[in-house]
Amino acid sequence: MRFTIRINGRQRLVHSDADTPLLWVLRDDLRLTGTKFGCGIAACGACTVHLDGLPIRSCVTPVSAVGTAEIVTIEGIDRSAWGRRVKSAWLDLDVMQCGYCQAGQVMTATALLTRNPHPTDADIDEAMSGNICRCCTYTRIRAAIKRAAGLPTTDTREVDHE
Repeated sequence: MRFTIRINGRQRLVHSDADTPLLWVLRDDLRLTGTKFGCGIAACGACTVHLDGLPIRSCVTPVSAVGTAEIVTIEGIDRSAWGRRVKSAWLDLDVMQCGYCQAGQVMTATALLTRNPHPTDADIDEAMSGNICRCCTYTRIRAAIKRAAGLPTTDTREVDHE
């Protein structure tokens, strides 16, 4: 089947089965490889993209479900002011270790701050709870979200980087 989907501000024509997960359309057909395959069951968050601003798991979202919605991937997150702030905070605080999950982490954090620019620790925990980091950089992830939001943090890594 043919689908016209809007990704990172551009219309793209793809040929795919209707039930093909969006993840594989992004990675295999469009060569947008920043979005990662982690678990295939929407449990880890590595495949997170935005669909009309909401974080979704692209590994379980069929391309046919996208319709006319705007998809934003890690490659397009810089189009958003919050995306730029989150990426900057991630780099400032050296959040990444192996980096595999980080695209999904950044996408989820950006969606959080877009809808809640001043999240509490509980808000951050709730929003990020579905994103797994095997390197356990959760303290730095929280500090980076707070930095991007302009909130104070007690994380010593942030103090060391200023």
